[in-house]
Amino acid sequence: MSLGAGFLEQVDRAFDRAAAFTNHNATLLANIKACKNLFYTSFPIKRDDGSIEVIHAWRAEHSHHKLPCKGGIRYALAVDAEEVQALAALMTYKCALVDVPFGGAKGGIRINPKSYSVGELERITRRFVFELVRKNFMGPGLDVPAPDVGTSSREMAWIADTYTQLRPGELDALGCVTAKPVSAGGIRGRTEATGRGVYYGTREVCGIAEDMKTLGLSPGIAGKRVVVQGLGNVGYYAAKYFQEAGALLVGLSESEGAIANPKGLDLEKVMAYRRERRSLLDFAGATNLARREDALELECDILIPAALERQITEENAPRLKTKIVVEAANGPTTSEADEILARRGIMVIPDAYINAGGVTVSYFEWVKNLGHVRFGRMQKRFEQGAYSRLVEAVEGVTGRKFTAEEIERITHGASEEDLVNSGLEETMMGAYHPIRRAWKERQDEIDLRTAAMIVAIDKVALSYEQLGIFP
Repeated sequence: MSLGAGFLEQVDRAFDRAAAFTNHNATLLANIKACKNLFYTSFPIKRDDGSIEVIHAWRAEHSHHKLPCKGGIRYALAVDAEEVQALAALMTYKCALVDVPFGGAKGGIRINPKSYSVGELERITRRFVFELVRKNFMGPGLDVPAPDVGTSSREMAWIADTYTQLRPGELDALGCVTAKPVSAGGIRGRTEATGRGVYYGTREVCGIAEDMKTLGLSPGIAGKRVVVQGLGNVGYYAAKYFQEAGALLVGLSESEGAIANPKGLDLEKVMAYRRERRSLLDFAGATNLARREDALELECDILIPAALERQITEENAPRLKTKIVVEAANGPTTSEADEILARRGIMVIPDAYINAGGVTVSYFEWVKNLGHVRFGRMQKRFEQGAYSRLVEAVEGVTGRKFTAEEIERITHGASEEDLVNSGLEETMMGAYHPIRRAWKERQDEIDLRTAAMIVAIDKVALSYEQLGIFP
């Protein structure tokens, strides 16, 4: 498979293409584009068998226009300096698009986490935190990591615990990392946030009848044929919410292979089968595809690459049979493929917007940690009481008695998860329309990715201009 230009080069190309449509100072644009800090470290780890292994790790801070910097830490063999810089840049633009006050960052450790025991992974994680703290590359006001490929809330709990030990007495220490377990200072709704955000954003895009008519589609999600590549945290929850909204899952792909059924696949049954068999292949009623990548070429209305970067390339882009590509993963489409898809009239909903649900809810968690109070704790009971009194007043005036189920539904006070999901929905809905306006202004010249980048550049540039650094 041809991957074309390097990942960082592709991100920079997208930036340059969008920058050409802005009126900002060239020096300011160069400043926004450049990565501010890049940290590399290596350290020895003792394996369970007594052997010593040298571990290599990186952390990139792309932008300091707002602090702290924000971005995940991934554990993968492909991690290198270029990858973390490219992903950090995407984080800067992503945060700007959804008005989350962070600069972009990204980190990674070059390991295959499946090759290490839990104890070994814990030692690697804690040592990396030590190195980051030692070099001032971590802290609630400096740089706040989160999970990424190969990491989860487990690693985030180790990170938080290590940081609090290194910074005893620091009041806001738990704000040093997000996507922690709820019991360790996390927030309800974070686990499914990215996938839920993918759904909210796509629903907003598909709700515009004018744009759907151009693609030959009806408005809405219901009835649309969907293919999902990658059933990790993001892909699974995206598939779940699409299916609940009435979409038909006609193809699913994972590391071991891909399956398809034009009549639809039941996600939960597939997942249960995969947990039992450790593979989704040979699922009853589905067809095994020759290669896992073949799922990308299934006929569908919405294709959701939710795995790794550079999955849609100049090689397979001509064979895609979809109307919309929803980039749930970071950088799944190469710049060469972008041009092919644009010529074919396929809409690409860019990663910098559509997978911003995770960082949005991470922001909510960070705010919760700094505020030292659970969302909903102070108002939920008051709201329930106020709504109950209102129901009683209506019953007194009308003589109608509500059922217990109706009363529960009407008087329900907002919990932390309710507030998080509401804030995420509002963010994803609101963030799309500035992108669409920028797109419509120059529709003959740009696609949605370039429009999103223009909006992001304008927002980052405004932050620098307000500081008086660039007039």
